[in-house]
Amino acid sequence: MSTEINDLDIHKILTLLPHRYPFLLVDRVLELQPHKRIKALKNVSINEPYFTGHFPKRPVMPGVLVLESLAQAAALLTFSEEPHDPASTQYLFVGIDDARFKRVVEPGDQLILTVSFKRHMRGVWKFIAHADVEGVVAAQATLMCTVRHADASGR
Repeated sequence: MSTEINDLDIHKILTLLPHRYPFLLVDRVLELQPHKRIKALKNVSINEPYFTGHFPKRPVMPGVLVLESLAQAAALLTFSEEPHDPASTQYLFVGIDDARFKRVVEPGDQLILTVSFKRHMRGVWKFIAHADVEGVVAAQATLMCTVRHADASGR
């Protein structure tokens, strides 16, 4: 029987993911049901480095980074199920299906990242994911990811 975990803060996230500034795109886990679902938060700040060039007069979070934030939430869900050592583990995208972008994400927005486990087969995890802003879907996709363990040479 799985138990729900509420409110994983940034300090715990840093122990689970290898990402660091400026590429860590999950600020807090609000809900986590191991083997089922995760709900996480990404605060979108004007101080994000990508806003300098995307776009100078009307900053918009790149869609690929919205998908990356969903993938990082999926990694946290996966690692709630599979013990790992972040120093010797890589979590990799292997596919994105049915990606749709429905709303721009701008500085000041709060992305609510919801990722649900669909299946795990032959080392590939499949998830249904969506990112919402103020209850409106900003992006959605089906994500496929895998875990790779580094060999002794670090590859």
